[in-house]
Amino acid sequence: MGLVYRICRNLSKICARAFLDYRVIGAEHLLHQGGALLCSNHVSYLDPPLAGISYKEEVHYLARKSLLSNAVARWLFPRLCVVAIDQDRPGFGGLKTIIKVLQDGKRVIIFPEGSRSADGRLQPGEPGTGLVVAKAKVPVIPMRIFGAHEALPYGSSKFRLSTVTVVIGEPIRFDREPLPEGKDAYQQISDRIMAAIAALECPPDRVPERQNRNYEIK
Repeated sequence: MGLVYRICRNLSKICARAFLDYRVIGAEHLLHQGGALLCSNHVSYLDPPLAGISYKEEVHYLARKSLLSNAVARWLFPRLCVVAIDQDRPGFGGLKTIIKVLQDGKRVIIFPEGSRSADGRLQPGEPGTGLVVAKAKVPVIPMRIFGAHEALPYGSSKFRLSTVTVVIGEPIRFDREPLPEGKDAYQQISDRIMAAIAALECPPDRVPERQNRNYEIK
C-alpha cells in the first residue's frame, strides 16, 4: 500500500468513526487473495470511501475522466488507486479497463445501479456490471451502506451527523460457475447481485435515527 493511500485511508477511517459512528459488519466475508468486485448500493458521495475503508488492502475506485482535469487531481488520484473512465465515450472500452484491473488480481468497487439514489432506496442494476463479471470471472462481494443517505443525501451539500454501517455479505462465486453471454444474461447477473445487496440488513441498534424510508428495490 502506497504512503499517500495509507494516509488518506487512515484519515478517512478516523473521520468516519468520529462523525458517523462507522462500523463494518461481515468483514470476515472480504476476500484477500485474487481479484474481486465489490458491489455496493449508491446513495451518497460518501459511498466510495465508506466502502473502501472496510478493506485493509488497497481498493481501486472508478471516477470520471473529467475529474482529472487539474494537476493536483492527476497527481493524487492515481495514488489513491482511482481508475479514470471516459463517460463521454461510453462503451466496452471503459469496461475493458475495469476487467483488466480485476484480472490483475486487484479489488474494485463498483455501484451496479450506475447512479446515486435520490431517496435512499435501491435501484435496479445495470447490465454493464454483469458484463464485467462475465468477462473478468471474479467473485462478487455484495455490500450495503446504511446511513450515508442520512449523512449526505443526493442533491445536498449539507453534511449531517449520522450512524453509518457497512454490511458485507458472503461472496458470490461467479468465478466457479459457467456464465452465459449476451445483454439479457448480463442483466440477470446484475439482478442477482442487486438481490444479494437487498438481502443485507442493518442491525436494529444501528438503524440511523433519521431513517424514515424503506430500503426495498423500486
